[in-house]
Amino acid sequence: MENLQVNIKIDARLYLRDPDSTALGRRIVASGIELIHSLGFEQFTFKKLGEHIGSPESSIYRYFESKHALLIYLVSWYWSWIDYKLVFATINIDDPAVKLDRAITQLLLPIEEDTSISHVNEVLLHEIVIAESSKIHHTKDVENNNEKGCFHKYKQVIERVSNIVLEVNPTFKYPHMLVSTLIEGIQQQRYFAEHLPSLTDVQHNEDAISAFYKSLVFKTVA
Repeated sequence: MENLQVNIKIDARLYLRDPDSTALGRRIVASGIELIHSLGFEQFTFKKLGEHIGSPESSIYRYFESKHALLIYLVSWYWSWIDYKLVFATINIDDPAVKLDRAITQLLLPIEEDTSISHVNEVLLHEIVIAESSKIHHTKDVENNNEKGCFHKYKQVIERVSNIVLEVNPTFKYPHMLVSTLIEGIQQQRYFAEHLPSLTDVQHNEDAISAFYKSLVFKTVA
């Protein structure tokens, strides 16, 4: 993957000006990730971001109408990147069970920085998604945001893996529920393992999260 140049495309409705189209836009995204990660979303402001990148606060508003819009963009970017990795991991695999195993493995893999995308730190972005993405799901504007396509990439990931589940068992009635539970559970267990380990059964030198979710999915789908 290191020899490929990955171009993640985000729905134009999620920004005022494509940040990937200019050096300033890419700095806004890269530094926005760093500051949200270090400060937390509540303490993050465009004023602080402007000071960090040495640009007027007004220049950031030319790309995003609010910090909430920036967070939506970042979360959508993350799931677009995950979807790309899922396609790459499962392409040209004929055996549905092997394909499902590869897909789950990809969702479970530790996040590493992707050198093919220079301006995004995927490791920090992943931690933002775990800690902050509920702020775009659990709001009074969720239906409007859904109509604008804010969750399209996340739903696309769930749809892709759900279709693989149905390849394994075409009669399984709850593929979307299973996959959304899988993805949310992985994120939550990773957070618990790092911050609240007594809520997990993770042991030192044991990949308990992977073992648990692979067992859960295959026993449920069988």
